[in-house]
Amino acid sequence: MKMILRVIVQMDFEVLLQQARIAYYKDFEMKKLTTFKIGGKAKYLIYPKNEEELKKIVFFSKECDVDVCILGNCSNVLISDMGFDGAIILTVLMNGFSLEHTKVWCQAGCMLSNIAKICCEEKLTGLEFAVGIPGTVGGAVYMNAGAYGMEIKDVFYQAEVLDENLQVRILTKDDMNFSYRYSCLHDNNYIVLKAFFLLRTCQDNVSPIENARMLNEKRREKQPLNFPSAGSIFKRPEGHYAGKLIEDGGFKGYKIGDAAVSEKHAGFIINYGNAKAEDVVKLIIEIQKRVYEKFGILLEPEIKFVGHFDMQPLKNIER
Repeated sequence: MKMILRVIVQMDFEVLLQQARIAYYKDFEMKKLTTFKIGGKAKYLIYPKNEEELKKIVFFSKECDVDVCILGNCSNVLISDMGFDGAIILTVLMNGFSLEHTKVWCQAGCMLSNIAKICCEEKLTGLEFAVGIPGTVGGAVYMNAGAYGMEIKDVFYQAEVLDENLQVRILTKDDMNFSYRYSCLHDNNYIVLKAFFLLRTCQDNVSPIENARMLNEKRREKQPLNFPSAGSIFKRPEGHYAGKLIEDGGFKGYKIGDAAVSEKHAGFIINYGNAKAEDVVKLIIEIQKRVYEKFGILLEPEIKFVGHFDMQPLKNIER
């Protein structure tokens, strides 16, 4: 009986999407889209073209009891091998932006790297660190993305979000409660619609374009960009570097299946070709255990886990 009811619910969701003329994919292999090249099938994959479509999709999902996961460029995520039994919504078509003096307005689906490049070309400084970050503005705001000592909070002005009642709210910098790889969005069901950044006109001898070029060169030298990955796997523990702790724990090059700790930068887990999500999780847990045993530091994953996993990364260790 439960199975029959679930089929009816899913059909209703599809009917609502069709009636609203919202295109969707069924049973889509997410490994085709994730930067990790890992992930099973999403029951539904939907690209809203604008905020109204996004609101409708979320409303339909609530009415039909369909789980929803909002993603941007699938760049900081590990999706289960079993996939996601619900709707994955990708915001990348919601990519309008405008620039007025030093204030940048952009929709959640804008690629952060593209916005950063445009601002550098306009001789605005503050987003140079983001030129090599492969995520969207929405994802960057959600996790307070950063690199080379700079973070989104340093240029953030305000955001428009969709709350749990499908009402638009304005969140200021104080409202966001930013800290390292954290914002208040982690603790509620708000969805970023737009973000506003406040930059500065360049006053230094080094232009923003040149500064961005130098940072990108550092990134190419130090990071394993020639292999699929989800970026840095772990947050930086206070007073330490995750990559250094992992390297000192003897993990460089360590493999489980086709998932391996990068020889180039131990803070990255890379996919040699056919890695499974479970391989990555097992590797994460082994790293966490050994680093804790050796240094007394529990590394906390930075990436987002989507779908069901038989094993979960450690959140605490009993002393």
